[in-house]
Amino acid sequence: MNHRDPPAADARIALLIDADNAPAAKIDVVLAELAKLGVANIRRAYGNWKKNELKGWEQVLHEYAIRPIQQFDVSKGKNATDMLIAIDAMDLLYTDRPDAFGIVSSDADFTPLVMHLRAKGATVYGFGAKKTPAPFVNACSRFLYLENLGGGNEEPVVDIEIEPTPARKRGARSKKGDPGAEAPPAAAAAAPTSPLRQDTAALKQDARLVSLLRNSVEAVAGEDGWSTLGAVGTQIGNQASFDPRNYGYRKLSDLIEATQLFDIERRGSHVQLRDKRQARNGR
Repeated sequence: MNHRDPPAADARIALLIDADNAPAAKIDVVLAELAKLGVANIRRAYGNWKKNELKGWEQVLHEYAIRPIQQFDVSKGKNATDMLIAIDAMDLLYTDRPDAFGIVSSDADFTPLVMHLRAKGATVYGFGAKKTPAPFVNACSRFLYLENLGGGNEEPVVDIEIEPTPARKRGARSKKGDPGAEAPPAAAAAAPTSPLRQDTAALKQDARLVSLLRNSVEAVAGEDGWSTLGAVGTQIGNQASFDPRNYGYRKLSDLIEATQLFDIERRGSHVQLRDKRQARNGR
């Protein structure tokens, strides 16, 4: 069970939505993102559906074949919904055994759950607001800010090098018509994006980003000091929750070029990268 297995178009994804902590207006773009990675055949939204705050979700539950899971407020100030999501996730992990989980929430309380799911071989795609605490963001295999999804007119393009779709090996997969599947593999339309793009100065001031990019390029560099874009993308995906759209760029190559920290050359069908500091040092 390894979430870094080769891509598989039939990868099964369990989508678990914290409706108390997520906007219904973004469900279409969330499903569109997951459709690139596999089939979200398990779709559940959790919350106290007697609350007026969740009225917006009622309009999309049937439209997108999402199963509502009721959780009453057991006590004031305590969120029983989080506990129920964690219990269901663990149950699914050991019974239905999906290849990946999509968790829609901005609540850091899910961090231990995500870490456990990944330790057991599942990929976890997180979706939440920019206010989402860093521990939850970093724990996910990949995390996308909802503010960066939807609202534009361009069709999104994602570098294949940073899309390691799960294909966990197992004895049998759910087939079409399997009664265990909660939602049909409905086709989701590609979602447009229009995030705020960070300029070169802002990117260079992001110490975490600069360190991640430089270390990844260095880690996969050949004897000549050059690295392929594909290898860099894989290295980044193996060590961090990362998506270039969180910085306003549709592709990893565009983001790297915008930092102006690397020499970039195209050699046939491959893009080669080298840290500019190496050139200055005569390497």
